[in-house]
Amino acid sequence: MMEKLGRLRSAAVLGLATLAAGMSAFVVSDARAEYPERPITLVIAYGPGGATDISGRTLAVPLGKIVPQPVLVVNRTGAGGATGTVSVRDADADGYTMMISRVGSLTVNPAMKATLPYKIDEFDQVGVYEINPVACAVKEDSDIKSMDDLVAKIKAAPKTVSYSSSGVGSLLHIAGAMAVREFGVADPVADVIHIPLKGGGAAATAVLAGTATFICTNTSALASFVVNKQLRPLMVTTKEPVAGFDAPTAADLGKPNLHQLVGWSGIAGPKGLPAEVKEKWRGWLKAATEDEEFLKNMQARGSVIQMMTPEASDAFINNQYEVFKKLVDELGMRVEG
Repeated sequence: MMEKLGRLRSAAVLGLATLAAGMSAFVVSDARAEYPERPITLVIAYGPGGATDISGRTLAVPLGKIVPQPVLVVNRTGAGGATGTVSVRDADADGYTMMISRVGSLTVNPAMKATLPYKIDEFDQVGVYEINPVACAVKEDSDIKSMDDLVAKIKAAPKTVSYSSSGVGSLLHIAGAMAVREFGVADPVADVIHIPLKGGGAAATAVLAGTATFICTNTSALASFVVNKQLRPLMVTTKEPVAGFDAPTAADLGKPNLHQLVGWSGIAGPKGLPAEVKEKWRGWLKAATEDEEFLKNMQARGSVIQMMTPEASDAFINNQYEVFKKLVDELGMRVEG
């Protein structure tokens, strides 16, 4: 009798253990299915007011309606976008630290800098969602009325004309030099002064203040200044005109090489993001970029909203890297750091 009772007790204990293990597995599985369980940090590696900041914060509005936890937008500036980018690379690949991936940090920066604390392939791309052209502009009351005027001024007095950027290794850095080179300045690195600043907003303000002569940056970062008659666009790098920018296109001016100058924004995270995290972010990003208010705001800035798959994003980013690396080699613009 006692032996039988012992066997029953053992079976009961075994059954409870099995049930507990099953419940534990269920809880773990259920916890994973509930991502996100806490706020998500969305890192912007550039300062307030620039193209990356504008894009990220505009996107965060519809994301805030879709994502079941708060999306906390944080600017982590420094080193031409490297500081914020590295902070994401080093974060846990759990979906709670993501970033606005950008042309400056993931194509221009790697192409221009001889050494960087990160590599392009150390990130998982959720998808590129925005393409925006570049425009070159001067202060509204400037006597420079065209790209030819700008180049004539540079040739007449080398080392007196300057352009501002969001930092060494940024799209703005290479864009200013490439633009004037296409119009006849043989050595823009030697003949034009580059003024690196912390963010695209600061770079645009420098032109307004007269600290810099001109700027070449994404139309999204210039749109409000153009609308308010503070800055005058001299050119846009697209084949087609950009709404709100009364300026000739690179195609109009016979400069097709400048079509390569294009900005983009995407969502990325540390390498090794779980498949379910990437899948959720794909859904959130698709819904956010279809939001009517988001589309209205971005298109008003000259941006083209274009969702790419992770695979297409990787191919696009790597191709842009090769294009800009070639340009850097031709211009002799590679920098240390």
